[in-house]
Amino acid sequence: MRVSPSRIVAYEVLEAVRADEAYANLLLPNRIDRSKLSEADAALATELTYGTLRMQGFYDAVIALAADRPTDRIDPPVLDILRLGVHQLLATRVPTHAAVNESVVLAKRISPGASGFVNGVLRTVSRSTAEEWRGWVEQETRGGADAKLAAVTSHPEWIVRALRAALAREDRADELDALLAADNASPRVNLVALPGLGDETPDDLGDPNRFSPIGLTAPRPLDLVAAHEGRVRVQDEGSQLAALALSRARPVTPGERWLDLCAGPGGKTAVLAAEALAGDAILTGNELVPARAELVRRAVAGVPLDVRVVVGDGRRAEASDLGAEDGFDRILLDAPCTGLGALRRRPEARWRKAPSDVAELTALQGDLFDAAVRLLAPDGLLAYVTCSPHASETHGTLTAALERWGGRIEAVDAREVVQSVVREPLDLAGEGPTVQLWPHRHGTDAMFIALVRRVG
Repeated sequence: MRVSPSRIVAYEVLEAVRADEAYANLLLPNRIDRSKLSEADAALATELTYGTLRMQGFYDAVIALAADRPTDRIDPPVLDILRLGVHQLLATRVPTHAAVNESVVLAKRISPGASGFVNGVLRTVSRSTAEEWRGWVEQETRGGADAKLAAVTSHPEWIVRALRAALAREDRADELDALLAADNASPRVNLVALPGLGDETPDDLGDPNRFSPIGLTAPRPLDLVAAHEGRVRVQDEGSQLAALALSRARPVTPGERWLDLCAGPGGKTAVLAAEALAGDAILTGNELVPARAELVRRAVAGVPLDVRVVVGDGRRAEASDLGAEDGFDRILLDAPCTGLGALRRRPEARWRKAPSDVAELTALQGDLFDAAVRLLAPDGLLAYVTCSPHASETHGTLTAALERWGGRIEAVDAREVVQSVVREPLDLAGEGPTVQLWPHRHGTDAMFIALVRRVG
């Protein structure tokens, strides 16, 4: 019996994610192309890869119970095969015999001596339903309610606590279960049609987004991307709104200078480039990592605007070096963060981050925020954006910056701005001038958006 090519691709990506800290969203498309998978096989490989990574924590708990041994006593390649098999058994319509038998054959190729072990564990798992396994995992998990919830929803416990706290700020802590479920659901492929570069609107190209005026979905999204030569690209709806919050916060004066301070990989830069073209503004992108700077150049290549892309540390950037002697009129700071708001798209991130990362990242965010303020011209606007709802990275970083800069900067009502941009009103809970988007409530990544003005 042979192993299907989709399972081989999924296993290879899981192995690379584990062993080499590869990113599934970058590696999987390459492996699919290299293996020349059919559309159906590509879809299966995608489901197996992302589904297994999302639910890895829960599957490990199931495997430990079924194997009667902790997973750290199972060889990593064998554990990858078991995770892949358990996902097929508990979360897909793959027939039991196919899930078990192909996993055994794969084990014979990867670790021949473990094939009997793989067969025994997966047959044990197959005798019970996913709901029954959830009950046993919850029962066997030591700790309080958060630990048990973390185990059955496949999130590290510290992330469960952080998400609960973020929702509680909005008096919506009762939405935690819905948020964790949204993290584990396969997200739609969302597209952006860069404005002003063609006659077709999102309504003409597909199904327009609920909120973003430049966003859409389509039955064959990648075909649409290929057919529109850089104008249509994959981008989350929340990312689109973050860029538009800056570009449409107030009318554009021709000749304005704009900066994307942490521009890589360039999705928001491309939106800003199209908006700058429409308003006759000048756009510069800054990126620390040369390879990511090249991604920015590719992202803006489809916009007929001369976007200057600079490689440098944003914390030490000087306005004169970036081509704006008198400072920038608008700056986007899409700050490096834990990425807890995009776990459904980058599921391996939940297993790579630790609570200790938050302190390091908030220090970096504060340094970048200060650099951005120094780069602002009088009356200039700064959009502070993170793809994380963690309170320390959002309100904590913003509040600390407002205190450091005293009366020299002031918060602008981002809620009013974003509500003026969207197609239909957003359900925004809590109080204050900032915007927090959510996967379970808005169907977007959990983007945080704040606007600040430098007082003249």
